Amino acid sequence: MEIILKEDVINLGYKGDIVKVRDGYGRNFLIPQKKAVLATESAKKMLAEDNRQRAHKLERIKNEALELAEKVKDITLTIGAKTSTTGKIFGAVGPVQIADAFEKAGFTVDRRVIALKEPVKEIGSYKATLKLHKEVSVEVAFEVVSE
Repeated sequence: MEIILKEDVINLGYKGDIVKVRDGYGRNFLIPQKKAVLATESAKKMLAEDNRQRAHKLERIKNEALELAEKVKDITLTIGAKTSTTGKIFGAVGPVQIADAFEKAGFTVDRRVIALKEPVKEIGSYKATLKLHKEVSVEVAFEVVSE
C-alpha cells in the first residue's frame, strides 16, 4: 500500500514522503491516527503543489537544523549516573538523559531525534546521532560519569 505521510514518523519517513507500508499498518494505524493518507493520483498532485509552495519554508527549516548541527558538533556532554563499584550503571542512559544534558548546555533538542547505536550501561565515552532534519544529522560525543 502506498501512502503519503502527513507528519514525520520515526523509522518510516518524513512529512510529505510517499512510502510503501503493509496494508494493515497503513489501514489500522497510520490512516486512523491521521499520520498518513492514501497515495491516490489526486493526493499526489496536491502534494506536488504543496511542496512547490512550501519550498522556501523547508529551506529555512533545513538552515536552522544546519545551524544547530554546527553549534553542537564540537561539544561533549557529561551525564552523571548512579553506578555500582564495578562501573556498571543502574539502569541505562538513554535519549531522555541526553536531551536533559543538552538542555543544561543551553540547547533545545527533542529526545525523539536522538539515536544510540547500543544501550549505554557502563561508564565511558559514547557517541549519539542527532537526526535534526531528513538531510541533516550530526554525531555528538557524550561521557557518562559516576555520580
